[in-house]
Amino acid sequence: MFQGSLCERLDHRETPDSAIAMIDAEGTVVGWTSTAQRLVGYPATEVVGQAVSRLLPLSRQTLLDWASTEECLARGGWSGTATIRHREGHALKASLRFSLLWGQDREIRWLISGTDIASLSPVATTGSVRDSLLTRTPIGIAVHDQDLHCAWTNDAMERQDGIPREKRLGRRLSDVLPAIEAERLEVVMRQVLDSGIGTVHEYRSWPSADPRREHAIAASYFCLQDADGRATGVCCTSVDVTGSQRARERLAILSEASTRMGNSLDVMQIGQELADLAVPLLADYVNVDLAESIQFGEAPFARIGPMDNHRRVLRRAGMASIHPGVPESPWARGELVVVPPSSPFTKALSSGRSHLEPVLDGSPGTWFDRDPDRARTMRASGMHSLMVVPIRTRDACLGTAVFIRTEEPAPFQEDDLLLAEGLVSRTALALDNARRYARERSAALTLQRDLLPQRVVQGTAIETASRYLPADVDNGVGGDWFDVIPLSGARTALVVGDVVGHGITAAATMGRLRTAVHTLADLDLPPDELLSHLDDTVRRLAAEDADSQDPTRVTGATCLYAVYDPVTRKCAMARAGHPPPAVIDPYGKVTFPDLPSGTPLGVGLGIPFEAVELELPEGSRIALYTDGLVESRDQDIDVGMKRLGRALADPGQSLEGLCSSVMETVPARSPGDDVALLVARTHSLSPSQTTCWELPSDPAVVRRARALVTRRLTQWGLERLEASTQLIISELVTNAVRHATGPLRLRLIRHQVLTCEVSDTSDTFPRLRHARTSDEGGRGLYIVAQLCRRHGARCLAGGGKTVWAEQELDPGL
Repeated sequence: MFQGSLCERLDHRETPDSAIAMIDAEGTVVGWTSTAQRLVGYPATEVVGQAVSRLLPLSRQTLLDWASTEECLARGGWSGTATIRHREGHALKASLRFSLLWGQDREIRWLISGTDIASLSPVATTGSVRDSLLTRTPIGIAVHDQDLHCAWTNDAMERQDGIPREKRLGRRLSDVLPAIEAERLEVVMRQVLDSGIGTVHEYRSWPSADPRREHAIAASYFCLQDADGRATGVCCTSVDVTGSQRARERLAILSEASTRMGNSLDVMQIGQELADLAVPLLADYVNVDLAESIQFGEAPFARIGPMDNHRRVLRRAGMASIHPGVPESPWARGELVVVPPSSPFTKALSSGRSHLEPVLDGSPGTWFDRDPDRARTMRASGMHSLMVVPIRTRDACLGTAVFIRTEEPAPFQEDDLLLAEGLVSRTALALDNARRYARERSAALTLQRDLLPQRVVQGTAIETASRYLPADVDNGVGGDWFDVIPLSGARTALVVGDVVGHGITAAATMGRLRTAVHTLADLDLPPDELLSHLDDTVRRLAAEDADSQDPTRVTGATCLYAVYDPVTRKCAMARAGHPPPAVIDPYGKVTFPDLPSGTPLGVGLGIPFEAVELELPEGSRIALYTDGLVESRDQDIDVGMKRLGRALADPGQSLEGLCSSVMETVPARSPGDDVALLVARTHSLSPSQTTCWELPSDPAVVRRARALVTRRLTQWGLERLEASTQLIISELVTNAVRHATGPLRLRLIRHQVLTCEVSDTSDTFPRLRHARTSDEGGRGLYIVAQLCRRHGARCLAGGGKTVWAEQELDPGL
């Protein structure tokens, strides 16, 4: 139906104005128009009063015999192609249409309309389209005299406006049509008579004698001239384009649906957009129910298959009504809707086919009996016509769209179902895109959540707060990262890094580098050495990406690594092409330490990194951040660092409040780069929490070490750890005496755990191994591992090593 209407509209639009001539029953030209003169070159003064055979290669008698045939009279005319003579002597192939006109006393005349085939567009000259124009499209004709009385008309005119021929002939339009509309049309006809120029008007609603009939008519007006070239009347030819008008309106609805629904990735909003668009243009009430899993990007119902009797549970995503408050819906938007089995809704979901019920059958014994709530509402609302259209993709049903009429008396027809299916197909595409987006976003957020620390470590030595703002705000993933890593000896490592690029690829690379930093941090490497090893890792990843021949993968990063020791209140840090940290003293003064910048990771210049050690007063704060916080396309980084310094200079604010103040300085629009911020407040351990002894390298010192440790544990109230600690100290001191030379240092630290440390001058690290039954040694470190929470060893800056072990302060927990 849509295609047919559209073709008719296309024919009318692309067909030029027809040449009009009027002949009497004897075949004599009695009226001529300017369009006819443009076609054949003859003015009215040379044609009117002459036989039409002068133009057509037919004898007058042949023309009269043909025009009087029963077939021609029954069809109201004839149409086809013929060769006509131009005034300059050449022949024209024209499309002609002879229309039979009736006058008073059943007198007949003929109106000839012709168009040069060569002037038609390629579309209009195709056989099917031309036939539709010339034979199947009824053209209404009415000829009015100089006083605008109707003198001649054809039968098609009555079919268009419902006015019988007897009531039209001899009367003006004001006698048969509403006054306002008649006056408007007569003004047009008067203008044509005065100017002699034809005009075309298309009315959305053509006046009709029956107010219940509404038509859209394309009407053309031509001035008829006599032998002296004077205007004798006006000829109106009209084509009912109601179908074309309806097609245009429905195409406009589909176009608007694609625009409106394509702008959203919210499944609930898309469902509401469909309902709002269809009411009242198509239905009086519409509801859209979707599978609940779609909101989370998960698969909807199973593949479209045979009809089943399972109850479906949907969520009402959209509804609209011509009545305020949508009284037709028993469920509010967002509520779960149970779809009964063996209902049109379940059938549509299971089969994937639409259900059209022009006259809704709510009699006993139908599906209404199994859904009393919905049935009660439908009867109370006066619902009488129903369409259920499944919202489906290639392999699944996402839900249903239900269209209902209550006030509109006309039932739904097949063309209404076609429009509804067109709307729903566009909705399904938008919903599928939203579902895929939700699934991808969920996967990206899961990846980001797993890559970034879920809980930043808090301790007695340091407390932290953080913020993260990705440039890809839609997916929430980026390549920046931060971390807080507990180290041995109550120390804490603070890390912030920035991977080249944005999105999920950068986030995946960030995850690999974060894992590498954790592994290197467990080795207790100094900041400069750790960055050197991390640089090797980035270069290796870059080489792997180059081998993958993926041009979108570019591996590179910057990083800042700092280690804070609460015993000495010293913070050692190094950076690889990263912005320097901001240090805020207890009084709110902000400084940016002058650290060697280093080269970005993965550059491969081989330049060693340098570490700097700072002493931080008690209660100092240190802020680590990525360049997205201080750098933008329209501002220099120095301006951003000054802005950051002003935001940090508030000694009385909490860490969370400080992070919020800093993030408020980021422009409201989406940042051009990822932003990561980590703010830490440092605390030092009191002298009473640490004890250190210098011991000689002598086997006899083991007993003394146990005694010193026992005395300190008693002072700390940790007698319950005495036995295990004595064993740990015995093994660590014995190993140091056996494998190292020079003095030893024994240190105990009580913070969140009890740390036992033994330092010596040897660079050889102890190794955990399984001793055989015949071995005399090799079991010491194994015993230590069984007694402590964790253990390890680290290098000392001046040479030597420290072997350490940690115990829980309350072993019973």
